Order: sequence, then structure tokens, then C-alpha cells
Amino acid sequence: MTLGIIIGNRDFFPDSLVEKARTEIIDVFAKLNLKPILVDSNETKLGGVETFKEAQKCAELFKAHREEITGILVLLPNFGDEKGVADTLKLAGLNVPVLIQAYPDDLNKMNVVNRRDSWCGKISVCNNLYQYGIKYTLTSQHVSLPSSETFQKDLLDFVAVCRVVKGLKNVRIGAIGARPGAFNTVRYSEKILQRNGITVTTFDLSEILGRANKLATDDTKVKQHLESINAYAPKGRTPNEAMLQIARLDVVLKEIMEENVLDATAIQCWTSLQQNYGCNVCTSMSIMSENMLPSACEVDVTGTLSMYAMQLASGSPSALVDWNNNYADDENKCVLFHCGNWAKSFLPDIEISNAPILGTTVGVENTYGALDGRTPAMPLTYGRISTDDPKGVIKAYIGEGELTNDPLNTFGNRAVAQIPDLQGLMKYVCRNGFEHHVVMNASKTASILEEALGNYMGWEIYKH
Repeated sequence: MTLGIIIGNRDFFPDSLVEKARTEIIDVFAKLNLKPILVDSNETKLGGVETFKEAQKCAELFKAHREEITGILVLLPNFGDEKGVADTLKLAGLNVPVLIQAYPDDLNKMNVVNRRDSWCGKISVCNNLYQYGIKYTLTSQHVSLPSSETFQKDLLDFVAVCRVVKGLKNVRIGAIGARPGAFNTVRYSEKILQRNGITVTTFDLSEILGRANKLATDDTKVKQHLESINAYAPKGRTPNEAMLQIARLDVVLKEIMEENVLDATAIQCWTSLQQNYGCNVCTSMSIMSENMLPSACEVDVTGTLSMYAMQLASGSPSALVDWNNNYADDENKCVLFHCGNWAKSFLPDIEISNAPILGTTVGVENTYGALDGRTPAMPLTYGRISTDDPKGVIKAYIGEGELTNDPLNTFGNRAVAQIPDLQGLMKYVCRNGFEHHVVMNASKTASILEEALGNYMGWEIYKH
């Protein structure tokens, strides 16, 4: 990850503070495996930015690295010149997230030679950025040393924010098939998504199934995919014929992803697939999600968008789940469930199986490919992005909790979630017209998502 760095300076403060800050931040970036882009110390005074001409030089450098820079760090080793910082960002025009850092003063070094006044300078910089209409992120503490664990966590969280923002502004989602007729809940607005940089490409399910049916069972690609599927999960009692059907479909889905440069998919997973092709697509969806190409059920496009956002925030796979059942009489626990397409990361006991509920209408023999498995205790970030068509906006809710090892005797992909004030959350979900689908991720990244989606994407966010 590459970040631009602006070192703010004000000429009547000691030069040594700027020189030391430059060395310190370069060391921190090396430690965290980040690439810095900053002006040379001989290009401007000590490599800092104060005057308009220095702002021009720094902005030109940033523009030359436009394709690399995903965010900008403003470093204030002293009060800094707020106009120099704001002008640099305005002239560069990168429109990327900005993190504002300020150094703390040492009470034993409050003399003219060592005093920083960065506490005050940070307020002035933020005031100017607010005037300029430039969005920015604050550190968890108003002032902090770059060498501190607190700042370095802030910096890594900021990098995750940058990753989410960059990813969402360029994401391409494949909507494969029509949404199930009974599921108005997964309606969404392509136009609102497109206005936010999110492209949806649609595909007729019959074309996908047609291509799959044309593949011979001895086709090299089919054999390769069958081997990969067998290596991914035990087949259990799944018949060999069903495994071949799953493999053929897997070949075509991979080709569609590559041909159209897709980052994620939302698939019509019932009932046409079972009635016209004879298997479930859950295994392929699980494999894609595990490989960081999230795939959502029931053509839930904003569901897979939610999966993608959480994946970007955490660096780990996400899963689309149903808010499905109460957990006995515990008001802060519930059962999360789906027929069986969760990423393998959530399912240590994964097995290819069938879908008993769906099988009651299409025949269990036509539902092989669904996965069975229980998610054990792990951290939980949950959330949901949705287009609110009457308001013409994108909205989301996010929060954190825990997945538990509480007993759960049922089938499919399943988990028990413990969430503070779960009843209040359910009231919010219902009153605000959100879908019954939610996304889970094994992380604690709600604050990262709140910053990325709310501050930078400009969406309406509720953090529970």
C-alpha cells in the first residue's frame, strides 16, 4: 500500500523537529511494509510543506504517483502551516482519504528550542480542510508519536479505510440470473450504485447453464475443477454425477468472472438451477468467497457488495447469512443460517451435502452442492449495505459481536451470534426496511467500515 506524506512546517519552529519526523515516519513505514511518497529534503525546506510553492512541488509529486497513492498522511511535528497542507491536497486533487497526525509535546521540553504546539496546529489544519471541503480522518488520540503502538494501529486502520474506499469506487459485480420471484427483499437500484462508482453486469442464467451443459465430463478443465473441488471439501455422500455437474458449472463461473473482470457475484441459486440443471451452486460460491471473490445468494447484489466491503476492511473472507432464529430465550443471541455457501474459513468441519429445505420442493437429489458445517467461536463484525430507492441514497448498518460455541443441533451452514442489545438492532433493521440478509466477517472492523462508508463514501451509516 502506498501513501503520500505531507510534513507540515512553520518557519519559526525548530528545524530539527521536521528532520527528525521525516526519519521517524520513514522507519515506521518500513516496519509496517508501507511505501511512502514524500518530497525530498532538498526539494523543499527539510522536506516539509509550508509555502504555496512548496505545496505546488508536493502536489506535482503526488499527481505523478496518482495511480499508486491510495491515501495521504499529514504529519505535524510542529504547529505546521494549515494553508500549505490544504493547498497541497487541493492542487493534487487525488480525492483519497487523509489522516491527520500531530506530535505530543514533552512537558520537560517546553522551551523555544523544543516546543511543538502541534496540538493547536492540528485543529487549524482540520479547520482549513473543512473549509476546503476535503474529507479527513482523525487519530484515536489527538496527539501521538509515530513510534507509538497507538498511532501505528491508527495508521493500519487508515490503510484499511483506504483499501475499502478504493475498492468500492471501482468494484464490478456480476448479477447472474434473475432474483427469485418470491424475494422482493433483494431488490436494489443499479442507478444509485453506478452513481457511486459500483458497476453491475447482468447475465442470463440460461446462458450459464447452457455453456455448462456443453462441457464434456472428460474435458480437461472439468477434470481440473473436479480435483480442486475434491481438495476443497470432502464430498460426503454426494454422488459422482452431481460432483461432475458442480465442476462443469464451476468452470463456466470462473470463465465468466475472468471474461468480464468481475470482483464479486450474486447468483440466482434457486429454483431454476435445481430444476433445469440438477445441483446447487453453493460449493462454487464458497470457493469464490474463500478466494476473496465474494459470491452472494439469491442475486443479492448489495449483499455481495457488503461482503466485498467487509473483506476489504479485514483482509479475510465474508459470508452472507440470514438473521434466522432466536437462540432459546437469550435476548442477545440468535442463529445465523444459510443453505450452505459460506467460505471455508468459517467451516472447519466443511462437507459437500444437499439442501433439505429446498429439497422439499425440487427434490433433494437436485440440491447436492450445498455445504454443511458449523462455524465455531470467533470475532464478529456484521453489517449490511442497501440502496434506499425512495430516498435515493445508499445506507448501511454495522456492528460487532461474537460468534459462540453454544450448542446448535441443525443442518446447513450455521452459527450462533452474541450481539449487545440484539433486540434494539432488530428493531432498527425492521423499522428501516433492511433485508433479512446480513454479512458476517471474522474481525473487529466496524470502525473502519464506519469511516470508509460514512465519511468518505458519504453513505448513511448506523453503527450499533
